[in-house]
Amino acid sequence: MAISPPSDLVLDVVRAADPMEVQAAQEKLKANQAAFAANSLAEAGKGFTSAVDILDRASSKAGLGDVNNRTDNTTQIPESYRKFEAMVLQNFIKSMLPSESEEVYGKGATGDIWKGMMAEQLGNTIAKGDGIGVAKQLYQDALKKQEGRVNASTDQNDRSAAVNMINEIQRQTFGVTSTDNKSANDA
Repeated sequence: MAISPPSDLVLDVVRAADPMEVQAAQEKLKANQAAFAANSLAEAGKGFTSAVDILDRASSKAGLGDVNNRTDNTTQIPESYRKFEAMVLQNFIKSMLPSESEEVYGKGATGDIWKGMMAEQLGNTIAKGDGIGVAKQLYQDALKKQEGRVNASTDQNDRSAAVNMINEIQRQTFGVTSTDNKSANDA
């Protein structure tokens, strides 16, 4: 059997070393290696801060900037419409989240609660901004309906026109003549 002095010496030293000190030295080497890798990425422009900057630029281009500081036409839509849109978005988002996500949210009812809370927060945040247009469309539809309405109780001409239309419908429906209709109204 041949002796290999360099490797035998190294193995003898390793066997003689305290296992706790070996483990501590290995952890220091790993930490130094991780720090070196992080510094290398940062110097190359691929570190965490550059990734966050890239995401910030992308979100501002997509119109997803700071939703709390918006001052455009989103403030004109009433809060009730925004809450409705947030609820709709919450249901959409919750159905889109992965169903097999026990590692992220947890198991059972607790996991379902956390998943629901995440969907709620995402829906609220999206609705605070421009949303997907549900609140805006519903509000515009409500305004259009309101513009088309006639308030017959305040305008006598409109009120009499409405009464005449009702009388005409009743006459056509029941076959009542106009003289019968006047005598019914007088009674």
